[in-house]
Amino acid sequence: MSLAPTLSLAAAPHGSLAAAPHGFLSPTGVEIAFLLVGLVTFGAALITVTTRQLVHAALWLVVALGGLAVEYLLLTAEFIAWVQVLIYVGSVVVLLLFGLMLTRAPIGRSPDADSDNRWVALAVATAAAVALVWVVTDAFRTTWIDLTGPAAGTTRVTGASLFRYWVLPFEALSVLLLAALVGAIVLSRKAKADADGDGGAGDEPAARTPAPVPAQKDGAR
Repeated sequence: MSLAPTLSLAAAPHGSLAAAPHGFLSPTGVEIAFLLVGLVTFGAALITVTTRQLVHAALWLVVALGGLAVEYLLLTAEFIAWVQVLIYVGSVVVLLLFGLMLTRAPIGRSPDADSDNRWVALAVATAAAVALVWVVTDAFRTTWIDLTGPAAGTTRVTGASLFRYWVLPFEALSVLLLAALVGAIVLSRKAKADADGDGGAGDEPAARTPAPVPAQKDGAR
């Protein structure tokens, strides 16, 4: 048995040991925090889709989306993290809460909100989750993010990558959003015109009743 590998490992400097390939059995503090936040996010998302109280579902959705923002920060993607907070937590959830208030939806448990397709939805969600995890794991199996290096998800890096390599899909998405906005305006104006037409055709002018003649006093001539 040769001792050359052992001697070479003992004679190697400390820096070469630190440069050893990273593995799953030696997690760092950031990776442990990522795992814990992921478990909290998964629990909040599970409660969101299982609770029967709409307001509680919206509040737990805030926790789930906030956990995703923390995950993005741990992956040095600060721009995506703030977009997650501003758009999803600050806009989408607030829109849901305003919708619940304006429609006077029941705050407590609502039997009308239950569906008989619960098991079908669970099967579809499980299949989609398994497929997504398999695709991501197979695509990034040997890719590691250097969390101690410069941030790779800053606004500058994201903007340069977006407008240098993904400018065509970005412009196509902007045209798609513009078409959706124009379509929404056209549909709303058409619905308003139909409502005005139905209201004008069905209404008939009411017969005018003569105004009452004021009674004259006895002394008037």
